[in-house]
Amino acid sequence: MRTKALAALLGGSMLLVSCGNSQTDTDTDTEAAAPETAAETAAAPETETAPAPDYSDIETVLAGDWRGEAAARDEWRHPRETLEFFQIDPSSTVVEIWPGGGWYSDVLGPWIAANGGTYVAAHFPADAASNYQQRSRAAFETRIENNALYGEPQLVNFSADGGLDMEDGSADAVLTFRNVHNWMNNGFAERAFAEFYDALRPGGVLGVVEHRLPSSREQDPMSANGYVQQAYVIAMAEEAGFELVDTSEINANPADTADHPLGVWTLPPVRRSPQEGDEGYEDFDREHFDAIGESDRMTLLFRKPASASEATEE
Repeated sequence: MRTKALAALLGGSMLLVSCGNSQTDTDTDTEAAAPETAAETAAAPETETAPAPDYSDIETVLAGDWRGEAAARDEWRHPRETLEFFQIDPSSTVVEIWPGGGWYSDVLGPWIAANGGTYVAAHFPADAASNYQQRSRAAFETRIENNALYGEPQLVNFSADGGLDMEDGSADAVLTFRNVHNWMNNGFAERAFAEFYDALRPGGVLGVVEHRLPSSREQDPMSANGYVQQAYVIAMAEEAGFELVDTSEINANPADTADHPLGVWTLPPVRRSPQEGDEGYEDFDREHFDAIGESDRMTLLFRKPASASEATEE
């Protein structure tokens, strides 16, 4: 996929068993010599099987026991509401960028598979230079390998060096959750948005969730603290050719001031704390940061123009 040249921005299936009743057939001996008792003539009882869960319904997926403790974070991540806002059609081709440990994958994969769509995970390359990225990719492969819940997912590469390994115009939706700061820190955020634009079909959508820095604060181009101004993200997406469709406060947290000693990772779920001997160790109050909860997050919906003329008009 080609890479767009952009100006630098400154300033900040589970195998579904058929539902229904299953009856155990019994042969009737019509040549029996002895009279039949009432018990023998009674109809054989029906043996019923429990209906298979309907994973085409996202609520059924969210209640899935495979999610385990991850479901507790729905309070902060609002997966149903977020995917509804992103206008995701589970019968289409949906790409999740850098799925990490698979929190959203365990929702998207089963839901999309049950609806006949295609779930694509754009992960680190297996031969990435970073040991962390290699381990993350291997763990994710193990997570989805031979997992009937996911149906037939696709696994592709996305990296600064290789871009997004997908055919242009092959995706209906691209989703990214809390990743923009990572691309900024590695100097390829603008290229990332350009890659997403190319991968999407005309009219396709891009959904972005990211830790939000207040507009009154200066934006670090490297986003060392993990926070990004909403306007900064919108500017990068629009420069790549996207149009902003809507914004949402679904994942907002007014209690998050975005000025924590160890950046956004001070808050749950990472809960990073200073070590003994570190600056601020003596005064650090773990309970204070836990009480804040997870970060304040922007939730943005973008769209690739449906035609060249529409893009020109924009």
